[in-house]
Amino acid sequence: MAAALVPPTVEAQEPTPLSGLELPVREVVLDNGMRFLLLPRPGAPTVAFVVEYAVGGVNEVPGTTGIAHLLEHMLFKGSTTIGTTDVEAERAWFERMDAAHDSVRAELAALAPDSVRLARLRTRIAEFEDSARVHVIPNEFDRILSRNGARGLNATTSSEATTYFVELPANRTELWFALESDRMRSPVFREFHTERDVVVEERRMRVDTSPGGLLYETHLAAAFAIHPYGQPVVGTMADLEAASRDEVARYYRRYYGPRNATVAIVGDIDPDQLAGWAESYFGDIAPGERPPPITTREPEQRGRREVRVEFDANPAVRFGWKVPSVLDDDAPALAVLASLLTGGRASRLYRRLVERDRLATGVAASAGPGDLFPRLFMVEATPRDPHTPQEIEAAIVEELAALAAEAPSEAEVDRVRVQIEAGRVRRLRSNLGLAFQLASSASSLGEWRTTFELAERMTEVRPTDVQRVVQRYFQDRYLTVATLVRPEAGGDPDPDVDAEAEPETAASTGAAGERRPGGALR
Repeated sequence: MAAALVPPTVEAQEPTPLSGLELPVREVVLDNGMRFLLLPRPGAPTVAFVVEYAVGGVNEVPGTTGIAHLLEHMLFKGSTTIGTTDVEAERAWFERMDAAHDSVRAELAALAPDSVRLARLRTRIAEFEDSARVHVIPNEFDRILSRNGARGLNATTSSEATTYFVELPANRTELWFALESDRMRSPVFREFHTERDVVVEERRMRVDTSPGGLLYETHLAAAFAIHPYGQPVVGTMADLEAASRDEVARYYRRYYGPRNATVAIVGDIDPDQLAGWAESYFGDIAPGERPPPITTREPEQRGRREVRVEFDANPAVRFGWKVPSVLDDDAPALAVLASLLTGGRASRLYRRLVERDRLATGVAASAGPGDLFPRLFMVEATPRDPHTPQEIEAAIVEELAALAAEAPSEAEVDRVRVQIEAGRVRRLRSNLGLAFQLASSASSLGEWRTTFELAERMTEVRPTDVQRVVQRYFQDRYLTVATLVRPEAGGDPDPDVDAEAEPETAASTGAAGERRPGGALR
């Protein structure tokens, strides 16, 4: 899996309305609940496809964390017809390796697991996987698309969604329908144990041995005591090692059906033709189930929380204040506040921490880890040697106190409005960016227009609205602080190890409710 990527941009050749609310989106809903958002655009003969399943990290429970992310990987492994020379011969080997893995699970559950037996069982699984691989055509799904001009084929998993995306030449549009319906209808989770090991290694690289990733995960776990926002989307190491093919397949059959799928297709298309293809390729697929509603609510935080992470790396610090979901009336003002604080070189915290006092090498603000539930307004910073996280906190608290005492100037808020407009224009000029926004808004928030409406509301935020949300939410009792420190105080900094911000969550402030492409990618 790669770090968070910015999808390729396809520029339209004709001007687009500045407000996305006027886009001529055609919505098609099949009887099985699958929703298609079709947006024809003149210009380059290309088409962007985004499929979003409303299933993510929040839908998992302890013991199954990481299953959505693991499924993201597995759906690139092909189907009963793609990626194999003999699917039944493959499946015969599945039974053997899965039986061996059941023994691994039993051993892992023992009070004192036998490491020698575990190693022997894992070697046996690898041998069975090698035998099954004789019948595998590696990466055939990817290669079919690549041979037909695909760009940017990838996927991402977040707290609230699993998303697949690609761009194709317009004359290959029907190919996408054929391939996507095939993998939805009849995926084969081949090379399961090998791919699970890939995800285990990804967790090790991006979290366990990454100072920024470990700090981010620890911060969320401290801030959310019971809400699933505190669970890692990549999964815990124990859950990943125990995950079985059968569990993952059953989870897929339950929740990754048409009922939970939203497809946005933007570009050189004929909506009538695509509506027909949607019905013919996807209409007879069983709808599947909706995930159980998330009824867990985080209790009110009644005092400051602090957590330390010891790691042999340069210091770093993350602050997080509890704030409401993206649908709350205060969300637009909070988004404007994020831009006022860290949105560019003219922002308050950049000027204070980086330029004036030189306390930090960088600072960023964001809200997360999701959109639908009360979340964190996060500020992360990397101290500049010899300054400390405590000095950074004092400066941030001072800047917030200044905003609570006196509203920002109209000129400051106007600068943010200009940033909002510029970002909106960029999104409207990108087929893939638009497809992401349409799919995300409809899937997570119920209606494709919602994120455009939220962006409009951001432009209506007044300076006193910013002052009000600072007064309301930025109290010490709602704050969780996570600090990265060296195990031994006073050690010389290692210039080759930096506490970089976790790439899946590092902020670039955007429209309230907009999910930028990112997350755990293939």
